[in-house]
Amino acid sequence: MAHECDVDVSKIVTTFLLNTCRLPSRISSRDIQAAVFCAMITTTHPLEDEEAEQIPLITGSVAEFYVEPMLPHVGDIDVMYHGSHLLATPRGHPPPTELPAEFHNYVKVYEIIDTRFPGYVHLRLRYLLTECSDYGKYKYTEYKKPDDGVHYTYLLHYDQYDHKRESRHGPATVIEYNRDLLLCVHSVDYVSCLRCLLWPLQAAGWPARQRNYVWPDSATLDRVVSDGCDVVGVAHRQCRQDKRTGRCQWRLSFSRAEIVLKNTWMPVQQIVYHLLRYFVKTHELTDCAVNSGAGTLSNYHIKTLMLWACELKPRSWWTENLNLVRISVELLRTLSVWLTDTRCPHYFVNNCNLLDNSFNVGSVASKQLMSIDEAYLITWFINNYIRQCAQLCPDNVSLLFDDVSTSMKLQNAVSEVVCWRLNTSLDCLRQAIEFAESFIPSNVSEVSLTAHSCVCWMNELAKVDQRFSVYFSGIVLLKVACKVSENGGFNDELMHILSKVLGSRHNFNLCCGVLSLCNCNVELNTSELVELLLKSAVERLTTYRQLIARDFGFVVMVVTTDFEALYAYKRGDYQQCLQLSTQNVHPLLYAVHMPLPVIPIYPMFIQLFDDDLVSLTALTMIIDPEWILHTDGAAIDQLTLSLYLMTQCQLKLRQSVTSLAQTLDYIKIAQIRHPCKHTLDQLTLKLIERKAYRATQH
Repeated sequence: MAHECDVDVSKIVTTFLLNTCRLPSRISSRDIQAAVFCAMITTTHPLEDEEAEQIPLITGSVAEFYVEPMLPHVGDIDVMYHGSHLLATPRGHPPPTELPAEFHNYVKVYEIIDTRFPGYVHLRLRYLLTECSDYGKYKYTEYKKPDDGVHYTYLLHYDQYDHKRESRHGPATVIEYNRDLLLCVHSVDYVSCLRCLLWPLQAAGWPARQRNYVWPDSATLDRVVSDGCDVVGVAHRQCRQDKRTGRCQWRLSFSRAEIVLKNTWMPVQQIVYHLLRYFVKTHELTDCAVNSGAGTLSNYHIKTLMLWACELKPRSWWTENLNLVRISVELLRTLSVWLTDTRCPHYFVNNCNLLDNSFNVGSVASKQLMSIDEAYLITWFINNYIRQCAQLCPDNVSLLFDDVSTSMKLQNAVSEVVCWRLNTSLDCLRQAIEFAESFIPSNVSEVSLTAHSCVCWMNELAKVDQRFSVYFSGIVLLKVACKVSENGGFNDELMHILSKVLGSRHNFNLCCGVLSLCNCNVELNTSELVELLLKSAVERLTTYRQLIARDFGFVVMVVTTDFEALYAYKRGDYQQCLQLSTQNVHPLLYAVHMPLPVIPIYPMFIQLFDDDLVSLTALTMIIDPEWILHTDGAAIDQLTLSLYLMTQCQLKLRQSVTSLAQTLDYIKIAQIRHPCKHTLDQLTLKLIERKAYRATQH
């Protein structure tokens, strides 16, 4: 494809990228998934030491990017985790006497020992730390073998876990999920590590080296160094086939530093990083894994290229006469030189080369990259990037790219894509909220909760949005109520869970009520305890609804008393339920914004349903056993539920035929204005339509 003026076209490409790589929504499904997977590590990857805890950290693209391109920039979700009972420390450094609160009261400290491969180390047990309960500091003893007193106990890494759908990828345990199911959109890479609270000696030169362009600045340097590093269980490529060496070698990980550094990049630098990753991946030069494989480029090489460029290039190089195509061409040529010379200098560790003779992409890729000029890259961006973005748009927009033979036609087509992108930002926010309301309970229902895991869930969800922490607490109370009903009583673990979820002063009365019932005869008070838990759960879920309506009511139509109405019906207060449901039907029926689903169909919610609704749910699952797993079928809409409760209450209260006839009209209007996408909605509306019609005939 030729254009009369490549300079103009490069401006079109640059403007397109700047306008479509937007700042993420306040809430995104990507961040929700990452938070849930981070929280789930506490139960999916248990430690041998039952008293120790997993401390997770979201890393990789989710944590590094603060811009959100139109095309995917997150392949999977990366979660690093370390045990609270293990610690690494630089060789020769005295043992710590104080540790962060996350650490256990008994900690093994491993000394970091150099190997002949820069960036790769051994871990040798050196100290045993014991917390002094009276003042919170740690005392230490040196570890010595009984026979000779020499410190020769090395820590080996090994596959500790045997999970379904898991594979190994470098140091990561990869869990693949079916992308058609609600359970997950992304796969997740879990990387076990040891925490090192100090900056490693192997990277001692990094903070002090000469920087001509003041990036990173001194405050960022101080923050990076104070965060220390991690050590992950993977050996150098040349050692992986050796059974002994391959298990005792570890790699220094600077993921924490990289997150901090990349979040200080200008938007243009983040966009270029995304473009380079996408370009190299499209040309099949990467395997998208950090230092894995036997000689393929990885995202880590692109990341290293960008880190060096941000440090070595002045700000003006990035911003003056801004041309993303030119910047990308120059950086790809730098990568070509690296491949030719078989060198990719580690950004943090001196004398560490991330390329060696085992790389099989060298000469061919180097020539290919060196031959790329602006004209080639402009054409590539239009055909392989912008056209892909256009495919996400409605047909009337994507069809504009059938003829972009002139700059004017290209500009018009690109402008339509940009407009569509800007106009759908609020819809993305709505979809993210809807996703969270299904994804969180779907995963809570799959795992066994503990007091520690509940704290982790609430903390991680609060980082995305505090509202989801409130939503989670309501779900936990429902799940505890299920457990109490199933087990016929309470136990210590459930009490510990409640103490974490209800630990605030606001919940003092509920805690006292639970304790009072637990101290009585369990058999006689189980129903009261369940009732108390359900009441509190509904209060939490109602608070969540109110928060969503208050802050996002301009995006989505959401009523706030649906859980209250459902609970009123369950306890037999039909008049209250009818009043609330009637109030909810009117705004939902004529809503301009698409309503959110009200309740995901998982066991903790089903206990709020009556027999008819439970039977319909069961019937749906018999007809389609996979129904509950799909994102478009595992919920019932607020409007459908409100109409159902309204009809049921009218029948229970023996209301007039006129009232039922009005409800029939509402049902017909709902079927026309809001065609049901959920199987359960369709069956529910048909059921109440038949019930109401029969009642009007008598």
